[in-house]
Amino acid sequence: MFSHTKQEKSYKFWAFIPLIFFLTTYICAGLIFSYMDVADPFSRIPIQVILLIALLIAVLMAQGKVNLKLEVFSKSAGETGNMLMCLIFLSAGAFSEVTKAMGGVEATVNLGIDVMPIQFILVGIFIIAAFVSTAMGTSMGTIAAIGPVAIGLADQTAVSTVMAVSAVLSGAMFGDNLSMISDTTIAATRGAGCKMKDKFKMNFLIAFPAAIATMITYAIIGNDGVSTTSSLPYDLIKILPYVLVIIVAILGVNVFYVLMFGVFSAAVIGFATSSFTIIEFFQAFYKGMQGMFSILVIAILVKGVAGLVSYMGGMSWLMHKLTSNIKSRKGAEFSIASLTSLSDIAIANNTIAILVAAPLTRDIAKKHNIAPKRVASLLDIFSCVFQGILPHSPQVLFCISLLTTAAAAAAATSSTVIESVSPLALVLGAYYLGFLFIMAVITILTGFLMTKEEKDGTPLYTENGEVIDK
Repeated sequence: MFSHTKQEKSYKFWAFIPLIFFLTTYICAGLIFSYMDVADPFSRIPIQVILLIALLIAVLMAQGKVNLKLEVFSKSAGETGNMLMCLIFLSAGAFSEVTKAMGGVEATVNLGIDVMPIQFILVGIFIIAAFVSTAMGTSMGTIAAIGPVAIGLADQTAVSTVMAVSAVLSGAMFGDNLSMISDTTIAATRGAGCKMKDKFKMNFLIAFPAAIATMITYAIIGNDGVSTTSSLPYDLIKILPYVLVIIVAILGVNVFYVLMFGVFSAAVIGFATSSFTIIEFFQAFYKGMQGMFSILVIAILVKGVAGLVSYMGGMSWLMHKLTSNIKSRKGAEFSIASLTSLSDIAIANNTIAILVAAPLTRDIAKKHNIAPKRVASLLDIFSCVFQGILPHSPQVLFCISLLTTAAAAAAATSSTVIESVSPLALVLGAYYLGFLFIMAVITILTGFLMTKEEKDGTPLYTENGEVIDK
């Protein structure tokens, strides 16, 4: 995972103290302030401050000179995947704000109210987000594109704003896990040694029932929704950037190009319809980027602290503990699930969690003759589930950022009571992640979707652990 030299001493479990401090402090403080009925309870103690203290703890704990430890932090924080994610944050924020300034969000909301039955508003949001994320292969881009629209729909239909964004998060993680062009799919299939189409087929049979259960749940909850306004006018041309983004994403274009294409297509439409001037466009562009600065700092600190935990031997110890006492096939599959889940909890990046866990799963899969496509599905599914519920994951933080911004804007323009923005409330409403977890566990317990070779005991791997092409 990291190229720097490991220190001689391994702290084993104690290496996780900085991350345990961070998670415990952040979650407990939020819950205490929630109990005290304080507004924005999870932001009373800024997460960036807690992370910086966690970094200090990690630096003081680790052996070696301070410069060496800070170098480990810097290399981990500046890892290519993390920097690319930060770039996506900036472009996603720009796309969200420019389309809003151009009138795209308002037009899309009004169209949604006009054509979508009010009681199925949450179902509609989930389906749209699932489609977009599957097409784009990224949950972050989906949240950026659909999040503001969902908030607008919730505002106009008296549906819970938090529930609307939870539906976006659910749909975004559906595609993040299932899409053929998702980086998690690529990492899982390469790590397990299977074809993408094989992993997709198995993954789909696990994810689809979870998606159906999610839609039924949202349909029941959505029955409380009522329109607070009559049909409003909308200009179809202002919806075009969203359509273009989906089309370009389906063509397999890199997500950064997709989002920037969306930004400049919104700019052209904004100029053509006199929605803003060139100065206002640049201001909206920067405002969107500025809204992501806080998340960028969190992503850098989390990744850097995780790097120091690994440097102290934490990840190696954890992997050894999870793989040393496997006695059955079910135990092997639960170990694979645990490897990727705990890696994601520590790192808060599902792609990197898969890259960390995948090499260790080969020996487990070979020993218990677990099909590569099943291994890939387990790696991707469990990393997806935890990525969608961690309070410090970029996806959850992005959703919280959208809700906080919307709450602040509403408070400034009206006396409307705004819902408290809580990561706990957000993830509790992301039903898809819970149903996906249940389906994956059932799959392991029942042996559901086992291949003919697995049932017959036909070897799927060579003596060297290489996959036998079937």
